[in-house]
Order: sequence, then C-alpha cells, then structure tokens
Amino acid sequence: MSQSVKLRSYLRITSQLAQRIKLGSVSFPEFIKFLMVGLLNTVVGMGLMFFLKNGLEWPFFYATFSGNTAGAAVSFLMNRIYTFKSGVPIHVGAARFIIVVMACYFLSFSISRVITGTMDSITAGPFHIDLDNTAILLGSVIYTLTNFIGQKFFVFKESTQSSL
Repeated sequence: MSQSVKLRSYLRITSQLAQRIKLGSVSFPEFIKFLMVGLLNTVVGMGLMFFLKNGLEWPFFYATFSGNTAGAAVSFLMNRIYTFKSGVPIHVGAARFIIVVMACYFLSFSISRVITGTMDSITAGPFHIDLDNTAILLGSVIYTLTNFIGQKFFVFKESTQSSL
C-alpha cells in the first residue's frame, strides 16, 4: 500500500473522529479553528508590541496596550467570520466580546493564583518553574477554555425570536 493511500485513509478516519467528538453543540473542529485564531491574534498582538516597544521605542504601557488591542480586534473579527460564522451585529458582538474577555481574564487568573497558592514550586529535572509562572500557564489554559465557551454561547450566539 502506498504512502498516499495510507495518508488519505488516516486523514479520513481522523476527520470522521473529529466530527464525532462533541460536547453538546461544541465541535472539535470549531475548537481547533478557535485555537488557530488565537495563535494568529497572539502573533499579531505580540509582534506589534515588540515592534512598537523595541522598533519605535514606545513606552511599555502604550506598546502592550496597542498590541493587545490589535490582537483582540483580530480575535473578534476572525472568530466572528471564520470560527463561529456569526451574523450578530458588530456593535452587539463587540460589547459582549469585551465583557467576556475581561470576565475570563479575571476569573481564570484568579483561579490559577488560588490553586497555585496551595502548591510548592515545580521542579522537573533541571527545570524549575516558580509559582507565578505556573499560575500564568494554568491561567492561560483556563482562559482559553472559558473564552471559547463565552464567545460561542454569548458573544456570537444569535438570538432567536419566539413567534406567537
């Protein structure tokens, strides 16, 4: 059997499996799209931060705020168009998006600080991870999951009108 036949068979099986993995109305492919958009908005936001801070020598606050704002705009637009294919009006979705991002941020990083507050630092072989960095890593995972749920079920959820 040729490699291309094996690859096509593997991709077909993987695609079928991905389509079957669902949590309620959450699909695996949709979550993968969300992660890809997250990667893109991170590259855009951080790229802009570093360019403004190091290339144009902007003050730290202005550079990070501008980069985060640009990354959030990319996230909102790409998730609206590509991930969730939403018809929610931009002004409605944008207001909801800001609420969700802020709520997820405070919730996720507060929870991660509480959890890591009960731990000792982590040492794996020659690597030592202090509690702040552990909280950042854990908070990022919680943030990604809660942000996905918030965007899917609140930001880009289209209201249904009940007919009488």
